[in-house]
Amino acid sequence: MATLLDRTAPRAPASEFPARLSLTPKSTLVGQLDGAWWPRSRDLDVELPPLVAALDEVWGRITRVTVNPTHWPVIPHKVPVSGHTVHVGWFTEQHPDKLILLSLTLGRWDLLVIPPETEPAATARLMAAAAIPGSVLTADMLMANEADISSGIRDARSREDTWETEGGACMAPFGHPIGQRALPAPGNTWR
Repeated sequence: MATLLDRTAPRAPASEFPARLSLTPKSTLVGQLDGAWWPRSRDLDVELPPLVAALDEVWGRITRVTVNPTHWPVIPHKVPVSGHTVHVGWFTEQHPDKLILLSLTLGRWDLLVIPPETEPAATARLMAAAAIPGSVLTADMLMANEADISSGIRDARSREDTWETEGGACMAPFGHPIGQRALPAPGNTWR
């Protein structure tokens, strides 16, 4: 499937939409991730400037960003950010849900990238988990865990909907409705 971007369409200024971030508090504990980022789209030209501007204040000047091209339809080579340029690279070996930020003087930071279409409740869980100091959870583990949680929530809603549409019908041990013929007849005999 091809994705087309209209680069002539007017864009909102980057400062109008601040980056949605959750960062690990300063600590001596080193974890797999330094926080999470929830972009509003899959357009790096639009999404990187507010992210880098927010992190420049906290972590110092970001000079390079790497992504996995799986979730980004267009990867620019350079992105202008608040008076400097950030070089963007890509690596297929990097986890698709991780963004790596580099600074020449201060080091490297790894952020979980939460897909833009993610529900707010799932985003809150992922942002909180990615910002735990010293956590051994990787981007892959967090996304897999969230998929399991979301699947469980959908299954629970489905079971509740089934219960409601059946009028609270009797259920067999494995979740299948019990028809009247399956119920014991008076006198403890089966039909």
